[in-house]
Amino acid sequence: MPQIILGPQQHAPEIDGSVRGKAYTFLAKLAEDDTRPGLHVEPIGGSLDARVRTGRVDQFWRAVLFKVQGQADDAMYVYLGVWPHDDAIAFAQRAQLQVNPVNGIAELLLAEPAPLHVDSAEVPVLESADLAPEEPLLIALGHSAVNLVNDLGLDPALVELAMEVRDPDDIVTLADAAAPWQGVALIDLVAGRSIEQVREALSLDATSAPEPAADQDSSLVRALTHPAARMQFAFVEDDAALRRAIEDGDFAAWRVFLHPEQRKYVEKSWNGPFRLSGGAGTGKTVVLLHRARRLARQDPAARILLTTFNKTLAEAMQRDLRVLDPTLPLAERVGDPGVLVRGIDAVARAVRQSYASHLPGAVSAVLGPRTSEVSQVTGRNAWRDAIAAAGDDLPTELRSPSFLEAEYATVVLPHRVTTFEEYAKVRRQGRGVSLDRRGRAAVWKVITAYRLEAGIRGSLDFSEAAAVAAEAVSASGQHPLDHVLVDEGQDLGPSRWQLLRALVAERPDDIFIAEDSHQRIYGHRIVLGRYGVRIVGRSQRLRLNYRTTAQNLRYAVSMLTGTEFVDLEDQAEDPSEYRSARTGPSPRLVQASSPSEELDRAAEVVRAWLDEGAVPETIGLLVRSENAGERLVRALEERRVDARFVSDKTVPGGKPVAMTMHRAKGMEFSRVLITGADADSVPAAYALKDVPEAEREDAVRRERSLLYVAATRARDELAIVWTGEPSELLPTREEI
Repeated sequence: MPQIILGPQQHAPEIDGSVRGKAYTFLAKLAEDDTRPGLHVEPIGGSLDARVRTGRVDQFWRAVLFKVQGQADDAMYVYLGVWPHDDAIAFAQRAQLQVNPVNGIAELLLAEPAPLHVDSAEVPVLESADLAPEEPLLIALGHSAVNLVNDLGLDPALVELAMEVRDPDDIVTLADAAAPWQGVALIDLVAGRSIEQVREALSLDATSAPEPAADQDSSLVRALTHPAARMQFAFVEDDAALRRAIEDGDFAAWRVFLHPEQRKYVEKSWNGPFRLSGGAGTGKTVVLLHRARRLARQDPAARILLTTFNKTLAEAMQRDLRVLDPTLPLAERVGDPGVLVRGIDAVARAVRQSYASHLPGAVSAVLGPRTSEVSQVTGRNAWRDAIAAAGDDLPTELRSPSFLEAEYATVVLPHRVTTFEEYAKVRRQGRGVSLDRRGRAAVWKVITAYRLEAGIRGSLDFSEAAAVAAEAVSASGQHPLDHVLVDEGQDLGPSRWQLLRALVAERPDDIFIAEDSHQRIYGHRIVLGRYGVRIVGRSQRLRLNYRTTAQNLRYAVSMLTGTEFVDLEDQAEDPSEYRSARTGPSPRLVQASSPSEELDRAAEVVRAWLDEGAVPETIGLLVRSENAGERLVRALEERRVDARFVSDKTVPGGKPVAMTMHRAKGMEFSRVLITGADADSVPAAYALKDVPEAEREDAVRRERSLLYVAATRARDELAIVWTGEPSELLPTREEI
């Protein structure tokens, strides 16, 4: 049967739903039998490429395709879209499908191309006067037109324009109009990557270049499957995928874009746990979704867990996985074949139910003597109550629920400490506050009170629940999973990592982790190797942002300047390496003189976006707390701007959406307005209350990360308003 390949369609006109339906019908019939006479797949006279064809969608519309001979007698058809009859013929006559002779990538060209070889004698030498007031970016970095064309295979016309660019934002604009792989190459070069590094990122190795004597069709088939070519050409695997691609009307969203560097992490195998880091919008979650799909298709019997910090993020991943491949088998229980998508705490609960016979021993090993019956989650005020009951001996600076909760989660539980003698000897790696024996004794009294009350109530906190589940699995001697994929790994604590390590045996491709230390808004700094997840050099980083514009990304990254961030392997992370593939307006920063004026300005910003045609629910209004969000919605309504506050990630249609910055994690909006970014509100006073001085820096770091997360939710435009003095976490003009 013929193979359908969806090619670049940016040149095709917009079509309505009825025409999309007819296009799907045409392609479905073509995929069944390309000899049907009613399809009228015909060559075009006077065309530059003998492979080009048009096909009859109806009496008025024609599809433009390239016919490429595939294996045996099966043909490949590259579909470019539909046009009115005469326009389709005119476009087909100009279109060419060629193999780039430098790197072996399939490319769509709309005119007879200039030779890709550039004679160095023909490259103009720019005098110093021509470079005023400053050198073009690529020249300043030591690149020449000759190298970019002859070593990378970039289009000479594109290179000619790029060699004159002095502003990084102009490079992004130029890249956006180029073929995807060429645009990414330009952005990487301007970011300081060498030609060799760009070749590696785009998989342009020596074997990519076509062999001169190779059969032209075979060479083109190979070129279409090149990782960089698949940024533009997608192979449709079945009829259902074809229907989604055509009738949804959003080709890029359907195929879930993969950069060649991302594809490498989807397809490669590792001899143990692997960690993929990257800033907001670099596609880490997309890699996880594609990798889960690949593992499931590679072995239908594989038991795969795709997990993350909380339920709402897990639900979003499951929806996206369904969009990517509705036929993918999803598991319902831990240990079933297929892909199980659950939040980590739901996994812990399911494991405790499945391993009920091991629970008494597991509870005893983790918590000491107490009932194994659990009926509820420990209340949020339990540590405060324990301090009141048994904290008289605690120094004033340690009478802090946040300090005790962190000590318990990062020291006591992962080391299975159940007695004071054990606590007195345990290593407290990574804890900012030092404790002598007397201090440990005071802390242990509070921990004992906390555990006693929880035992009476039959409750567990989330870290305890994960630790008990991990112990139960370990006691069983079983490993119910074959692969574990983790999103937002920076927010998982030690007990949760111990659970994941217990669920899957140490083996190739056992654990795949996506994380970004700059987005750690929960939990505490940890090092994976201390909890049985040993990366041992199996770690890579994504640097190219596909969501946020260069202007918004630059502003958001400036929020992190001057603060040290370390990853899950205790290595420093440098956010300055991140770059964007998109451009847009600079963030709008608005200072108000009063709370009333701040709300007036907020209403003006939202009203202007709506007047410009923004879809209401694609506008995100982000605040620090739920109370602030509810107040904002009421105030906007008083100013005749409808909005809705949501406390989960189900975004209703028809109105701009207000939510907390925490709730917005993992989401994106076309436009984002952050309100209340003043010195008294960010960082939030309650987030720093009672935090020991030695741990205050990390608490402020989490607040800084929260603001960074909020700013990077904006795809196109970002606005920030505040009253009086701005937050100390907002960058000054000099820092941007």
